[in-house]
This record gives sequence, structure tokens and C-alpha cells, in this order.
Amino acid sequence: MSKYIFLTGGVVSSLGKGIAAASIGALLEARGLTVNILKLDPYINIDPGTLSPYQHGEVFVTDDGAETDLDLGHYERFTHITLKQANNWTTGRIYDNVIKKERHGEYLGETVQVVPHITDEIKAAIKSTEGKYDVIISEVGGTIGDIESLPFLEAIRQMRYDVGRENVFYAHLTLVPYIKSAGELKTKPTQHSVKELRAIGIQPDALLCRSDIPIPIGHKKKIALFCNVEMDAVIGAIDVETIYMVPVSLHNEGLDNLIIKKFGFEEKEPDLSKWKEVVRRMLEPAHEVTIALVGKYIDLKDSYKSLTESLIHGGISNNTKINFQWIDSEDIEKHGVEKYLSDVDGILVPGGFGGRGIEGKIETIRYAREKKIPFFGICLGMQCAVIEFARNVCGLKGANSTEFDENTLYPVIYHMEKWFDFRTKTLQERSTESNKGGTMRLGAYPCALAKKSHAINAYGKPNIFERHRHRYEFNNEFTGCLTDNGMIISGTSPDGSLVEIIELRDHPWFLGCQFHPEFKSRPTEPHPIFSAFVTACLKEKRSLFPFIADSFTEEYAADSF
Repeated sequence: MSKYIFLTGGVVSSLGKGIAAASIGALLEARGLTVNILKLDPYINIDPGTLSPYQHGEVFVTDDGAETDLDLGHYERFTHITLKQANNWTTGRIYDNVIKKERHGEYLGETVQVVPHITDEIKAAIKSTEGKYDVIISEVGGTIGDIESLPFLEAIRQMRYDVGRENVFYAHLTLVPYIKSAGELKTKPTQHSVKELRAIGIQPDALLCRSDIPIPIGHKKKIALFCNVEMDAVIGAIDVETIYMVPVSLHNEGLDNLIIKKFGFEEKEPDLSKWKEVVRRMLEPAHEVTIALVGKYIDLKDSYKSLTESLIHGGISNNTKINFQWIDSEDIEKHGVEKYLSDVDGILVPGGFGGRGIEGKIETIRYAREKKIPFFGICLGMQCAVIEFARNVCGLKGANSTEFDENTLYPVIYHMEKWFDFRTKTLQERSTESNKGGTMRLGAYPCALAKKSHAINAYGKPNIFERHRHRYEFNNEFTGCLTDNGMIISGTSPDGSLVEIIELRDHPWFLGCQFHPEFKSRPTEPHPIFSAFVTACLKEKRSLFPFIADSFTEEYAADSF
């Protein structure tokens, strides 16, 4: 029988429940246990696919094409799980399922209510992988006291009675703020948060107390007394230099020992050697590079969470610190590229939607191409690279994507309405009139790599699977013109109908991919393209400043664990 861990949050949002849940998963895996992690989100959207990045941060895409909460990215990066649609449940999905059942007649004669019908549906989602894993971790989004999360909290309260209290562990992430003017840590917010939790029938087994500074024993005793927990269950969750220190930090506080004892698992020391090596490489890098990230949503860095983490992973594999230079593409439109890009070692243009800031991205790519600066374009970044090349190298004046200009004479990027889904072996059809939610090319698709390309050099194999999230595609009608002028099609779908990767013949390292490789990178298993990109940036820096980078050798490039 599976054991269940439920993680809730209190006092304020953004305390890092996702990191905490992922770290617990990492610690249990390090003890040889199998884990699964779910995110229960209280908002009414079916999924976050139609939400603005400014509202909810990035949308993390799974292999099976689910558009999910960004916390699922943390779960995959910290563990060995490959997540699915069933790992992210929203109020919208739960209610949608219940209403469909009601219309189908499954509740004939019953008044459909929050309890038991909605709570039963939530519990069914939580228990959907019962018996397949040693431990199932569920993170409840939002903060204790929010109205919208009450059905989820009631459902996890009931789980203790459904599966037995010995099989359930409640962890509550809370805040112990440091009041600088008074020079004191304050425990009252945590006391009130736990009071709210207990009022709805949940007694936490452990309190994860976020704080700027270490929490003294006296404060832990006070929290334990007023929150009705053992003192060793008051876990200090102290700010650390990198999120990849959190598993080791929580282990040092004894969190995994508490869980192991509660569930009666074998008490053996976890193997945290890989996590310690990740942290060592991050804190003691041999090199550093500056990479410009030219995007549209840079005011909220979580919009590019997987992307920045993947660059950090590429740095880890190269023993290199990544210095990010965040640039709004609209600023480039206003002030030009030289002001922002003259001193960077590499340029990355990420994905996005809509026409705002597009010309700034295109001008950025022109600069990278002409100055021979290592360039990496992802999704929209690749599409902008095709547009830039068509305009400025092929002479196709006004070339564009039909996303931005429906009447362009040269639609080098266009809305593809039919394509073959190699996973389901079916023909997919979409139109501009289709619903926005869940109608893009989503999930993992196969890609065949060309010989003698940066792509195959990075991957080391001819066939790969990568995750997608986009509506617009490379227009094959322009393949001849583009390749005749120096563009290389280095990755396509197995039947050659979909262009997945482009490179440039006359450039040291220029690569654009239609997919999102950042969704498959882990700190212990850095994605090969990100590792190769950072290696190229290091070589660029060494070519410009040999006296700085003389110590860089190939033994560090794309180093693995």
C-alpha cells in the first residue's frame, strides 16, 4: 500500500512549496523509495495553458502533452519521475469531471454537493496511482485560509480516515519572519497558520519553517508547544544559496527521518552524493560566462523558470557559473542592440506568444548572426531566427510569421492546420477558429537529426524525443531558398514534414529548435543542448579573452555525473 504525504502552505504565498515537495521526493528517492508527486491547484481554469505568464509563471509541458503548473518542473528536476496529465489537478478539472458524470447520469437520484462528490473526485485523483509507488506526495496550492482551497483541504483531511493515520503524513510550510528593526524572529504567524489548519481538522506531523536566519532552539520549543507538535518536527527551512541545497538542508534538519519513522520504512542513510556534487560545482565554478536572455516576460522571472534552471544545469556540466543578463526585447526596439549585447558571451531568445517585442528579438538574432556570437533560439526564438534569415540573407523583404502578419508575401512561419501525431498515430487538425486551450502541438514528438550538425554532436544519437508547445511551424515552401543561402535543417520529424532544428553554415554555434528542451533537463542530468550551448559560450569567451579563459579545456565541456 502506498503512503501519502500532504504538503500545505501558510502565512503567505511563494514560500516554495514546490521546492519543498520536490526535495522531499529527492530525499525519499535517495533512500531507495519510489515516489510520485501531484499538484492540486485551487484555481478554476482547466489547466494553466491559457494563463498569462505574468499571472502564473511558465507553463510546464509533460511528455503526454499536458500543460501544467511550473511546480511540476521542480518535481521532475529533483526526482527521476516522468510526469503526466494525472499529476496536476485543478478545481476546474475536478468540477468538470463531476459535472460530466452528473450529465451522464452517474449520480441519479442524488443531490451533487461539494461533500462528498467533489471531495471524492479529489481523493480519486490522489489515489489514482495507489500501489504503484512507495510514497505519493501531494502539494496543495494556495495558502491556508483561502476560500478556493477548502475542498482540497477537506479531501486530504478525509484521507487519514480512508487509508489510516499511520499511512498519512501532513507537512505544513510556514513563515517565521525576521523583524530587522527589532532584531527578532516572530513565531506568531506560524501559530496562527497552524491554528487555521487545525480548525479544519488537520494536525500537521511536521512544520517546515521558512526563515532568513537559523531558528534558535528556544523558538523551536515555542512553536512546538503552541502548535502541538514534537520539537524535532519543527524543521528549519532556512534560505540557502541555491535551491539544489534544499534536499541536503532538510535532511540535516531531520525531515526525512521523521517521514521514514512515521511510515515504518527501513531506516538507512540516504545517498546524497549527487546533490552535494551539484552544489559543489555551483558554489566553486572554474569558469563563468554571461548569457543574454532576450524575452518578453522578463519582469516575472518565473515565466522562464525551466529555461534558467536548464542554463544553470549546462553551467554545472561545464563547471561554469552562468551570469544572466535579462533584456526586454522591447527595449532593444527602442534603444538598439549595442547598448545591451556588446559584452555578452552568448544570446538566448526563448519562446512566447503574440507580436509584442518581436522586432527586438529579430534584431537581436541579426546581431548574433553577424557578430558570430553563440545563439540559441527556442520555439518562437527559432521562428524569429528563420524570419531574420529570410529577410536579411535571402532578401525576402517583409518575411514574417502569419501569427504577426496574416498578409505577408513571405509566410516563412505559418499556422499548420494538419499534422501527423507520431504518439497517437493519428492526423491532428486545427484551425484559427479552434479553442485556444489544449489545441497546440503539445508533448513529446520524435525528431531525426542530420549528420555533421551541432545537434547530433550534442545528443550523440540520431533520433530524439522532445516536448512541444506551439501553433505555428516552419513553412516548407521556403526550404530551398533558406538552405541555398546557408541555413541547415538539422532536425525534422521522421517523415521530414516538420522542421524541428535549424542551424547556420557560416557560424561557430547557431541553433534554433521548435521544441522546448528546457522541460527535460535535470541538475544531475543536464540537457545536452544546454551543455553544448554553454560550451560554445565558453569558447567564445576564450577566443575574445584568452588570458581569462586559458584554464578552460575540453575535459570540462559537457562533463557528466
